[in-house]
Amino acid sequence: MSIRPVAKMVAEANSQVAHMPATDALSLHGQAGVTFVDLRDPRELSRDGMIPDAFHATRGMLEFWIDPASPYAKEAFQTGNRFVFYCASGWRSALAAKAAQDMGLENVSHIEDGFAGWKKAGGPMAQR
Repeated sequence: MSIRPVAKMVAEANSQVAHMPATDALSLHGQAGVTFVDLRDPRELSRDGMIPDAFHATRGMLEFWIDPASPYAKEAFQTGNRFVFYCASGWRSALAAKAAQDMGLENVSHIEDGFAGWKKAGGPMAQR
């Protein structure tokens, strides 16, 4: 059995999905029609905080929440907004943005340096 390295999967996702550093994402925060989606585990949110007004969607439920035919569908993903996914360092968000795009969700991107980049760039923070 040969395991496909996650680093390769992330690189492939980044070649197919729009992404930006946190310094660029700062200009999108607070704009109408833009939804930031935090993919981190609830423990990470409690420990580190989050981007204010971000929608929290754990990575494990994302596809179920995006699919409007799913019994778990969330209205947040049916808005037609631009979606900016993020995680701690940009790996989970790359894979999640690719999955969302593959499902047909439009106008999807992710923060390539994640919440760590957001904090380093001096982005606003909120406690959960």
